[in-house]
Amino acid sequence: MAAVVASLALAGCGSLLGGREGQAPVNQAPVIDTPVVAPAPKPPRPIKIAVAFGGGAARGFAHIGVLQVLEEQGIKPDIVVGTSAGSMVAALYAAGRTPTEMEQMAMTLDESTITDWVFPGRSLMKGEALAKFIRDKTGGKTIEQMRIPLGIVATDLNSGEPILFRRGDAGVAVRASSAVPAVFQPVKIGGREYVDGGLVSPIPVRYAQQMGADVVIAVDISSIPQGQATQSSLQILLQTFNIMGHSISQHELKDADVVVRPKLSGIGGADFSNRRLSVLAGREATYAVLDTLRQRLAAARNR
Repeated sequence: MAAVVASLALAGCGSLLGGREGQAPVNQAPVIDTPVVAPAPKPPRPIKIAVAFGGGAARGFAHIGVLQVLEEQGIKPDIVVGTSAGSMVAALYAAGRTPTEMEQMAMTLDESTITDWVFPGRSLMKGEALAKFIRDKTGGKTIEQMRIPLGIVATDLNSGEPILFRRGDAGVAVRASSAVPAVFQPVKIGGREYVDGGLVSPIPVRYAQQMGADVVIAVDISSIPQGQATQSSLQILLQTFNIMGHSISQHELKDADVVVRPKLSGIGGADFSNRRLSVLAGREATYAVLDTLRQRLAAARNR
């Protein structure tokens, strides 16, 4: 019996020793593979989009169509800057007027509400009626009280230099920006006289950039004459102004990210009878550049 017990004891010791030779210790910590986590994608940075509305008298109704398409596509301007006719649309939009509301205003606008004839004198019209119209339609807001940043460009008649209005009476600023020489009286502000901004900055792209825009959409409503006859002294003056502005604007447009060019060659600066056609031209021209605009916006967000 003693021999059997001794044999079992020796067998157990042999099994234990054999286990130690071929196996890892029971209490060894398990090996854990650490998963490789891909870095989170960089979120697109917020950007500021500006629209620079150019001058062009009655062709300015096209700006409304541009805004309509931008908003329909979910592209909302953060900054608006305007010259001459463009300053009117910029002021209305900055005050919170929707493109639909602006189109309704345009279609029902009585020209007599923005004209105040004066004879004789330095001009045909005073311009106060236009200033009052803007005050009424913007709720009397000053430039700094607008919903989004607004810039209005005029020309200092004494120095010939452009001036960007960022504060003060929006109606007076629009009046100054739209004061075509010999048509509207110069506007006196702070002891200086101002006239139409289109003389020096027909499409205020660089001012949009100065105001902090990352992407600037320029709207060029100037056009080269296509042989249409001029019937009055006013039409001749506006046509001359348009030719000059078209030439100057080509330099400014080089700095724009996207240029919208409504086809308005058959519509004169004094032609208020084609308002709806102008709006439609603005819409069509904006649709034509949407792909390019989206590319520019994406690139700006990923810089």
